[in-house]
Amino acid sequence: MVNLAIVGTGIFATDTHLPTIQKINDLNPIATYNRTKSKAEIFANKAHINSNKVYDSLEEIFKDSEVEFVDALLPVQFNLDAVKLSIEYNKPICFEKPIAANLSQAKEIVQLSKSTELPIMVLENWCYLKAITVLKEQVLPQIGEVVGFTYNATGPFNDTNKYLQTTWRQKPEHIGGYLSDGGVHQLALLTEVLGNVESISGLTKQLREESGTDDVLFSTLKMKNGVIGTFTYGSAFGATDKSTSFIIYGKNGSVNYDWSPGHKPSIIYETGTSQGTRSKKKTIEFEEVDTIEEEFKNFRDSVVKKDKSLVVVPPEKAFHHLAIIAAALNSSKQNGASVKIELP
Repeated sequence: MVNLAIVGTGIFATDTHLPTIQKINDLNPIATYNRTKSKAEIFANKAHINSNKVYDSLEEIFKDSEVEFVDALLPVQFNLDAVKLSIEYNKPICFEKPIAANLSQAKEIVQLSKSTELPIMVLENWCYLKAITVLKEQVLPQIGEVVGFTYNATGPFNDTNKYLQTTWRQKPEHIGGYLSDGGVHQLALLTEVLGNVESISGLTKQLREESGTDDVLFSTLKMKNGVIGTFTYGSAFGATDKSTSFIIYGKNGSVNYDWSPGHKPSIIYETGTSQGTRSKKKTIEFEEVDTIEEEFKNFRDSVVKKDKSLVVVPPEKAFHHLAIIAAALNSSKQNGASVKIELP
């Protein structure tokens, strides 16, 4: 059994992390902490954690000799503090995306991670999507050299969203607010398939007061490998269908990965160098994996084997996702000028 502590016992910890951890037989939650202790006590009861393991401070969690790693679900501006404690007390840590509130904090986390052999992982579960493997291994080789893409993730404002009442999201200290909180998911998928982004020209705006800051992004991207494309993200529009699709154009064909609500995720592709040589469309349907379960298994393995190289999403990778959002916001302030993505 691998003993872990859960810090931050809000909605996502209760509804998602805990049930996922409980599905993995060799993970054993033994301690917890929340800034409001009464919430931690309620969580401890659900997680079958002894009351004497409900701590009064974050540091006490890291001091507990029985805790083998820490799962942190904190407002992102506190991620850096948690990583510092992780290194001070020699405890592996995984923590929720985005990596930090700003690039300055994110850079410090990257440098801290490089300074230690401890496994340190950002919980970006979209990097574990089965669709990534299907696209890269089964489809992209058939459509030839990739030249462009259109990535669209848009939808209506959801006024029943349970996260809307979360204070740290309504008044975000992290750059981009919902753009970084949700946008890094989309950028994780994009970059896992096509590689890192070199520059972005983007325009953002705020449609909803509840978002706290800009919540819509329309942009064009240039990838480091020369591929060009568009990236559109926002769930703050009026009534419209929720649409999530990723179209990739190659010299010898194209592929459309669509995971819009209401139907099974599908990858539809066709080959041919022109209209005259166009093939019939082929469809790949698949069952998506539980990405959150996969990321916890990944971190468990890295902890047990004491091997940071096993971590799928190290801080350097998560830094890039946030840096794209930062560059988009910077570009928007410059009326859509091209901005290079900052390096850690």
